[in-house]
Amino acid sequence: MGFWQNRNVFVTGATGLLGSWMVEDLLKNGANVTCLIRDWVPGSKLISQGLVNRANIVHGQLEDYDLMVRALNEYEINTVFHLAAQTIVGTASRSAVSTFEANIRGTWSLLEACRINSKLIERILFASSDKAYGPHDNLPYTEDMALQGRYPYDVSKSCADLIAQSYFHTYQLPITITRCVNLFGGGDLSFNRLVPGTIASALRNERPVIRSNGQFIRDYFYVLNAVDGYLKLAERMPDASVKGEAFNFGFGEPLSVLELVEEILRIMGKESLEPIILNEASNEIVNQFLDCTKAQRLLGWEPKYDREAGLRQTIKWYEQYFGLDSEIRTV
Repeated sequence: MGFWQNRNVFVTGATGLLGSWMVEDLLKNGANVTCLIRDWVPGSKLISQGLVNRANIVHGQLEDYDLMVRALNEYEINTVFHLAAQTIVGTASRSAVSTFEANIRGTWSLLEACRINSKLIERILFASSDKAYGPHDNLPYTEDMALQGRYPYDVSKSCADLIAQSYFHTYQLPITITRCVNLFGGGDLSFNRLVPGTIASALRNERPVIRSNGQFIRDYFYVLNAVDGYLKLAERMPDASVKGEAFNFGFGEPLSVLELVEEILRIMGKESLEPIILNEASNEIVNQFLDCTKAQRLLGWEPKYDREAGLRQTIKWYEQYFGLDSEIRTV
């Protein structure tokens, strides 16, 4: 009997990139998974690959406090993976209020519902973000650095992160926080993001588009590495060494946006497709990458896949998604 066998797990953001892979892994390990779904997205991995048929489904929004209380209570949830968020920086800049509603109000609604059901809840893993740190002069980010987001998305993650910390320190809820770098992997249908957008363009033999000047520094992390790290962390709870703590997750191999695009094109044999650099990005942190030694030291965690291996698996997923033996779908 494995750790997750018959555990009642609640996953928010289950139709998203991380959430869909997390649900798949939890189901493989015998968990009883309940998913919160706001929008029905037929192309999502959760729905298109039939995972939705093997899980309990709660339809609604994080901001609906009464719904959160009911779901946690009726499904007797003992483990919560709070992965849901409005994650697109550009969307947050265009509509700050809707982002604040989902990311901030949604977080306290869920955590307050967990507090009401605290006799059942054994562990809560809250997915924050490297964006919660905001801009710092000294890199890489370590977990003890201040959370000082400035732009709408970054601020929403700083606030939600601090709210999670508050519920731990004030109510002793068993919360652990993850701060992850930019995730990539199959199943990400937000084609305005760099990795899926570049792959989709290359599959259509079109030049990929870079919104920034191409020089922003980031770390890019394969989604299965994140799933592995998050599950290892959850399995350690409620150990005092991890409860209430924040953990960075990433490769620790920063590179520029342009360098990543060139790496994808090289792997796909599409080097002739010169990227179009728009230099239009705004409200974004220029340089970001994480120090992940805390997770390595306390959890014994290391990424299973290097970046190229992750990219190759991701490219293969999109080749199957678009269907190489038929005309590439417009995205």
